[in-house]
Amino acid sequence: MSIFNKASISLLSATLFFLSVSAQKIPAKTKPGLNPFAGMVLPQTKQPVFKKDTFNIARFGAIGNGITLNTAAINNAVNACNKAGGGVVLVPTGLWLTGPVVLKSNVNLHINRDAILLFTKDFDQYPLIAGNWEGLPSVRNQSPISGKNLVNVAITGSGIVDGNGDAWRMVKKDKLTETQWKNLVASGGLVSEDKKTWYPSEKSLKGSQTKQAGVLVNGKTVKDYEDIKDFLRPNLVVLESCKKVLLESVTFQNSPAWNLHPLMCEDVTVRNVQVKNPWYAQNGDGIDLESCRNALIENSTFDVGDDGICIKSGRDEEGRKRGIPTENVIVRNCIVYHAHGGFVIGSEMSGGAKNIFVSNCSFIGTDVGLRFKTTRGRGGVVEKIYISDINMKGIAGEALLFDMYYEAKDPVPLAGENRDVPKLETFPITAATPQFKDFHVSNVVCDGAAKAVFIRGLPEMNIADIYLNNMVIKSKKGIECIEATGIYFKNVQLVTGSTNPVVKINNSAAITFDGLKYNAASDLLFGISGEKAKAIRVSNTSASEAKNTVEFTGGASEKSFILN
Repeated sequence: MSIFNKASISLLSATLFFLSVSAQKIPAKTKPGLNPFAGMVLPQTKQPVFKKDTFNIARFGAIGNGITLNTAAINNAVNACNKAGGGVVLVPTGLWLTGPVVLKSNVNLHINRDAILLFTKDFDQYPLIAGNWEGLPSVRNQSPISGKNLVNVAITGSGIVDGNGDAWRMVKKDKLTETQWKNLVASGGLVSEDKKTWYPSEKSLKGSQTKQAGVLVNGKTVKDYEDIKDFLRPNLVVLESCKKVLLESVTFQNSPAWNLHPLMCEDVTVRNVQVKNPWYAQNGDGIDLESCRNALIENSTFDVGDDGICIKSGRDEEGRKRGIPTENVIVRNCIVYHAHGGFVIGSEMSGGAKNIFVSNCSFIGTDVGLRFKTTRGRGGVVEKIYISDINMKGIAGEALLFDMYYEAKDPVPLAGENRDVPKLETFPITAATPQFKDFHVSNVVCDGAAKAVFIRGLPEMNIADIYLNNMVIKSKKGIECIEATGIYFKNVQLVTGSTNPVVKINNSAAITFDGLKYNAASDLLFGISGEKAKAIRVSNTSASEAKNTVEFTGGASEKSFILN
């Protein structure tokens, strides 16, 4: 171990630094209305067009009294609209109880502001079907709203689509207050043997104890899954292999699982929607854009129980066989409140993801801000990701996270939960080895996070070519890079707690810091470890403001560090 000592900073100087933080210039934001990716060719998304003919569901016998089951009436209206060449299926004022609705081509399902489309709690109304779950062919209950192989399809209006998800979801005790838990248990259902999770039925509990529950394997039919039917929760809206899709202005809420799931679609527009799930909703994602091409998500708000805005493309070998990346996507002017991640890629990204542009978004109270996750076995390449002008506040975990050791757990451990750090082993590179590379993230401001930046690649496949530019992050801990190559930090300011060191680098190479700012009088600026650590360059940085500039451990050499 060796340490480079520098002069100590006086208490007065340190105090002045903290007082000056709020007055320091933050990265310039893109002016409203301007393209933060000026000079780049952005993807274009085709919009659906509909006839003005209107088919009011009340004229087909639907009754909006919250009691009458309107499944047949609503589907009859959709079918009649489709047969007439398309138009608008109107859900007028009322509380419309229904079972699954199947959309058709050239149909715009329009829900008035004072209308609620409420899906029944009667599980018998949802037949088991062959579908897709988390990137694998699976048996699921039919989704409340679905459509396949459609052209020109929309859900619009400013009303509410409610999936009655509380009837389906299991709930962890640790995510509720004592009173909420007692009320939930008293409502019926069953509690797991360890008394930590509530299940709505015996079939739901049995499904939780079944390995790869719902995965459709050779030799089995849909009927073989009846004994765990209640566990196979549907996504609220599933549109598969559709072209020219529009979701606009509607509130989608209370889904049994994911809220919005466009799968293998082309030309998808999601605009001005509100997406809500309870924060404790397991698998309660906002939107999962999976293996889609040409998509626009804008001016929308998400407050959910899992990832907010998520990019996927299939899982493991099945995803690689499908081989359809999610590509040519714009996400802009969105807000994410509670979620596991604000903007997320993975972990099911086996078909790859590329040409994705995210800008002018705010994440408030999410577990992680920008979350990129994968694991061995996925394969797939995630690249050409461009992110700019992001605001964050109250992030429970990392502001930016790149992790290739995803373990299918909540990103922030619950109280009393202990997690082991994964053992870093080197494996042969195969088609199942995932890749993260060529990310560009700029103009990020974060007021509060547990850690500013966490990057953890695989020894055999480092996370590579990540460009992080113009950031001000207030967090408890600073930056950590493990098994990374070609990471560039430019004009990054860290306002951290009592962290030692400010920057940890393990077995990483070609790590560049240009214009790094940090708390004056920090005990240690850089901690470098591992025999593979090399070419760590620091410039335009007042390294002498730290009590100690750099410490080398675990086989790291002083030659690995270059201070200009």
